[in-house]
Amino acid sequence: MTELRVLSDDDVASLLSLPALLPEIERAFVKQGRGEVERPPRPHYPVGTETPGTALAMPAYVHGDPTYATKLAAVHGGNRERGIPTVNAQLALTDAETGRPLSYMAANRITNARTGCIGGLSARELATGSVRLGVFGAGAQARWQTRAIDAATDLERVRVYSPSDSREACAADLREELGGGVDVSAVDSPAAAVAGSNVVVTATTSETPVFEGSALEPGTLVVAVGAFTAEMRELDAETMARAATVFADVPAEAAEVGDTAEAGVEESELRPLSAVFEGDAGRDSPDEILVVESVGSAVLDAATAGHLYERAERAEAGVVVTL
Repeated sequence: MTELRVLSDDDVASLLSLPALLPEIERAFVKQGRGEVERPPRPHYPVGTETPGTALAMPAYVHGDPTYATKLAAVHGGNRERGIPTVNAQLALTDAETGRPLSYMAANRITNARTGCIGGLSARELATGSVRLGVFGAGAQARWQTRAIDAATDLERVRVYSPSDSREACAADLREELGGGVDVSAVDSPAAAVAGSNVVVTATTSETPVFEGSALEPGTLVVAVGAFTAEMRELDAETMARAATVFADVPAEAAEVGDTAEAGVEESELRPLSAVFEGDAGRDSPDEILVVESVGSAVLDAATAGHLYERAERAEAGVVVTL
């Protein structure tokens, strides 16, 4: 028999600190860039009958860590009509030396937080001065990107755009969370979100570009986290053409999404984001437009889960069950 620590979403929320998580995500990127991780192919397959979805298994191990993780995720578009999240995920954490199961945890918040940290770290390293943020999207990831950028940088103001009225609710939530020190408002056009922004984040499920690349001001950093298939596209060809450098968290996979494929950007033209944290790449001038294309990596899930498990052990959080 073995003891397993079960962490609910509330438990994960109580343990999660973005300032503490940011260096863990940076470490994971560096290890990934050096090839010091195991990240097997991510199998995915159709499930369900009346409302079909896609199930995924995402395993990863960071060399030298005491644990490894497997995230089990599912995407069900029909959940919108049920009033439940489209994406649901759980994560199994295992002892890397013995194979003994250690923890089973709710992973929606883990996914959102580690993805938000990509924007936070990118803005910290590549933005010019205090951050004036334009956000496309008004869902959970738009909020997490903003939270992480606030945790990592000096965030001055936020402009939120979405074609639906959800932008008002998103702006109100962020205004309350971030306090009076950050000017947050919803805007009614893509141009208004881009205007005056030195960081633009796209966190949508769009299949067409969400703003015109000609509107970007010199020195803007664009962080695209929404597109993860060939059919999805948030950035137009002009944005890619104006970029001095396009960084990617996983270049081989980022080269296949709509943003890059439609613009003719090949894998060989993408710089690993890890190179920024290694000090081997970055911004060469304040006027450069830079793009970070993110598709996500299970390595970040593994690092986050291990970090949270350590905190949970210290805090005796969650419920311990015997298998």
